Amino acid sequence: MSKLPLRALISVADKSGLADLAGRLAALGTRILSTGGTARALREIGLAVTDVAEVTGFPEIMDGRVKTLHPRIHGALLGRRDQDAEVMAAHDIAPIDLVIVNLYPFEATVARPGCSRGEAIENIDIGGPAMIRAAAKNHRFVGIVVDPDDYGPVLDELETHGALSETTRRALARKAFAHTASYDSAVYSWLRQDDGDLELPPRLPLGLALREQLRYGENPHQRGALYTLPGRRPGTVVGAEMCQGKALSYNNVADADAALECVRALPAPACVIVKHANPCGVGLGHGTLAAYAKAYATDPTSAFGGIIAFNSPVDAETALEIMARQFVEVLVAPSFSPDALEVLAAKPNVRVLATGPLAPVSRPGLRVQQVAGGMLVQDEDQSPEGPDWRVASSRQPTAGERSDAELAWTIARFVKSNAIVLVRDGATIGIGAGQMSRVMSVRIAAWKAGEAGLDVRGAVMASDAFFPFRDGIDLAASFGVAAIVQPGGSLRDEEVIAAADAHGMAMLFTGVRHFRH
Repeated sequence: MSKLPLRALISVADKSGLADLAGRLAALGTRILSTGGTARALREIGLAVTDVAEVTGFPEIMDGRVKTLHPRIHGALLGRRDQDAEVMAAHDIAPIDLVIVNLYPFEATVARPGCSRGEAIENIDIGGPAMIRAAAKNHRFVGIVVDPDDYGPVLDELETHGALSETTRRALARKAFAHTASYDSAVYSWLRQDDGDLELPPRLPLGLALREQLRYGENPHQRGALYTLPGRRPGTVVGAEMCQGKALSYNNVADADAALECVRALPAPACVIVKHANPCGVGLGHGTLAAYAKAYATDPTSAFGGIIAFNSPVDAETALEIMARQFVEVLVAPSFSPDALEVLAAKPNVRVLATGPLAPVSRPGLRVQQVAGGMLVQDEDQSPEGPDWRVASSRQPTAGERSDAELAWTIARFVKSNAIVLVRDGATIGIGAGQMSRVMSVRIAAWKAGEAGLDVRGAVMASDAFFPFRDGIDLAASFGVAAIVQPGGSLRDEEVIAAADAHGMAMLFTGVRHFRH
C-alpha cells in the first residue's frame, strides 16, 4: 500500500461515521473519489470530492445501476504496482489505495412488510461487491474497508504509520470476502423463498453473520459464538429483545430455542420447560399461570435451572409464581406486561426474552448439523398430521384421549429419541428422552410421573417411532396407560396391536416418525 497521501474511493449505503471518516482522511491529504449519494453527503460537509464519472469519462447510467464498472476504476483497484505500472500509465489509470464500500441494504429492504419483488431486485448491489472483491484480491496494495466499526482502527493506523500494515490489509480482505459471501447468500435465500424453491440445492450458501461472541461453548474450554442466517424470521430467540438478565450462554440459546420451537407448535396459552435441550414439562391452561403450573408439576426436580417458554404474553401473577417456585435461567415469551417485568427485576440475573408475536411457520426451513468433513441438511420436521390417523386397536379412543394424544404427539417431535411422552388432561406427566432402548424410555417416563406424585392411570402415551416388540406396550399397560399414539410400521405391528387389545387400550397409528437426534 502507498504511503500518505492516498487516493481513496468511498461509496457507502450506511453513512454512519462517514463525516468523521472523510474528514480525517482529508486531513491526511487523501484525494477522495465518490459516487451518487455519498458524494453529495461529503460535499454537504464541505469536503472536496472527485466524482467517479469524472475519472471514467462516462456518466452514471440506468438510474445508477452502472457507475463504477469501468476499467479506470477496476484497473486502479486491481493494478499491481510492481507489475502493471506501465499498463496503468498507458491507459491513464491512477491507482486507488483505499476502498471504503458498504452495500445496498438488501436484507433490511426485503424484511420490510409489503416489499415488492421489484424493490428487492433494485437493492441487489452489483458494483459494490465487484469493487470489494477487486480490492480484497489486490490487498497487497489496496486496503478494503466494509464495516463502519473498522473506520476508527484504520484511521488510527494511517495517522500513526502513514499506511496500513500487511497484517491489517489481510484481515480486512478476509472480512471483505466474508461480507460479499454473506450478501450473496442473503440474495440466494430470498430468491429461494420468493420463488417457492423447496428443493435441496446442489450448493448451500449459509451466509452466517456474527451476532455476538459468547462466554464459551457448551463447556468452558470451547469457544462459542452466535451467528445469524440471512433473512428475518420474527418470533425467534435470535431476534428477541433482551429485557433483562446476564448475557446468554451457548447452552441458554440452544435450550431457549428448543423451548420456543416446542411451545410455538402448541395451542395458546401453553408453557414448555426445557432442560438440556429436552422438554421436561409441558402444560396447556386457560392462562399462562395455569399452563405453567401444569408444566412444572411434571418434573419439579428437572425444572430447577431450566428454560421456560410461553406462547402468549406473561402477566405479573405468572411471574410471581415462577419466582416463588423455582430457579430459572431464561424466560422467553412473546411479551411481558410492565408489572411482570417489575416482578422479574427482583431477580436481575434472570434472562428475560421478548420475541414478539410467534408467527406460525409457513414453510419448513432447513436444519443443518455439522459432521466431520461436511454438513447434514434436512427439512425441519414440520409434517402436518392429525386428521388421517388410523385407529389400529379394537377400542376407539375417547374424545379426551384423542385430544391428549394430539398434544403428546406434538411434544414428542421435540424430545430426543427414543422419546416417550405421557400426557393426561392437557399436560405432560412424564417424559422419557434420549434412551438407547424404547422400553427404558417408557420406564423412565412412568418413574418420573411417580416421583412427581402424578398418577399414570388413564394417561395417553406417545412414542416418536414404532414399537419393535410388544414389551413396551405391556410395560405401559402395567403402569395404567389407557391409550397410545405411535407411527406404526413395525414388522410386528400385529403383535403390538394384539397387546393393546389384550390390555383394553386404544392405539392410534400416525404413519409419521419423529426421530430427533
